[in-house]
Amino acid sequence: MARPYTYLASRVLFPVHEWVKGHSTSRYLRFLERSQWWSPTQLERHRVERLRLLLTDAVSHVPYYRRVFKELKYDPRGLTAVSELRALPFLTKAVVRASFGDLTAENGPPLKRSNTGGSSGEPLVFMVGRERVSHDVAGRWRATRWWGLDIGDPEIVVWGSPIEIRTQGRAQALRDRVFRTELLSAFEMSDAKLDTFVQRVRARRPKMLFGYPSALSLIARHSRKREIPMRDLGVKVAFVTAERLYDDQREDIASIFGCDVANGYGGRDAGFVAHECPSGGMHLSAEDIIVELVDEQGSPVPPGNPGEVVVTHLATRGFPFVRYRTGDIAIFDDRPCACGRSLPLLREIQGRATDFVVAQDGTTMHGLALIYVLRDLPGIAAFKIVQETMDSTRVLLQPAPDFDPKCVDVIQRGLRARLGAGVRVVVDLLPELPPDHSGKFRYVVSNLSGRHHTTATDPA
Repeated sequence: MARPYTYLASRVLFPVHEWVKGHSTSRYLRFLERSQWWSPTQLERHRVERLRLLLTDAVSHVPYYRRVFKELKYDPRGLTAVSELRALPFLTKAVVRASFGDLTAENGPPLKRSNTGGSSGEPLVFMVGRERVSHDVAGRWRATRWWGLDIGDPEIVVWGSPIEIRTQGRAQALRDRVFRTELLSAFEMSDAKLDTFVQRVRARRPKMLFGYPSALSLIARHSRKREIPMRDLGVKVAFVTAERLYDDQREDIASIFGCDVANGYGGRDAGFVAHECPSGGMHLSAEDIIVELVDEQGSPVPPGNPGEVVVTHLATRGFPFVRYRTGDIAIFDDRPCACGRSLPLLREIQGRATDFVVAQDGTTMHGLALIYVLRDLPGIAAFKIVQETMDSTRVLLQPAPDFDPKCVDVIQRGLRARLGAGVRVVVDLLPELPPDHSGKFRYVVSNLSGRHHTTATDPA
């Protein structure tokens, strides 16, 4: 049965809102809802055509690519396969910063300045056009509909980006009321704030939640601690993104809110890359985004092997993102999804390269290897592990009322067993752990630059 206000919001109010902003979101959504059922051959043909147009436009109007293509003697007009991208150099954050002006198209479409939250270092500044915004919003809109929800269904958003927080003016407040969205800031997650958040969720009774998995799981656990029920609210799906989703977070959100959890992967720089469907498939937004997974030498990795995510966004004519190295690690899945969509799949998103740690013997392992040491210890409210050097690791720990000081020795011995007997492990007890300045929270951060030669694939 159609929900009357949701129908009005999604079919009339939001399309008008996007049209006023000069966005083609609604029209592109209609295309995406057809293209997801195409055959793999038809989808690949579409991607090749759009890639050829993007690169041809870049060589004509973007000084950086005009210079690069001339040096390579590369003519994109003859492109016949997506795999031919490998002939082009990677676009790195350093290149974007150094060639910012030359990456902007001459006489291109109107652009607006954007930037990442800077959760792993200095924020990246770049430009985006209306085409990319329309396509990214349409991609997320399509994924929302996979779950039987739509724009206009009541929503709670728990977010911490300074970009959103700074722009919460009257116009944004009115927009949120019209589309029944409420924003809660993830910058402060104290007990007092969490009490307020639990109250707001209960008062709004949202159909969907959206936010960082760490923030949503923290709200869920806090409601359980306060013995405040959340399963009776009618929450259908919690959409999580911007951080790695850990199994215990998924379990807590699902069990406490009584809802499904849909993982999403993307970023301000790379766009909305992938969304989870109800059948469990992590589908790439393949009509707009070409994803490569590469090893340390930049060579492609086969399905089942981890590699760095490299993104080419096909809706970035004004400021092209071609073979952009994200610093994230993921694994391709070559099995079809039970939902029947032809969109290719990621099997696993392991996190950022800086979420991996390096033992003294050079072995690289996922941060989960260290998380397991702390996760099940009693008396720990929160923790964060920072690998400062190969020989020094610091643990920021927020103790719970039942914290046992003997845990410090257990943590130190456990981390040394993984990292090396000679590693100095310092445990700092803090009353509260602040999130990163982007509002995200990362359980493990490695300050080591680069990855090393030996990889431990099983962090358990």
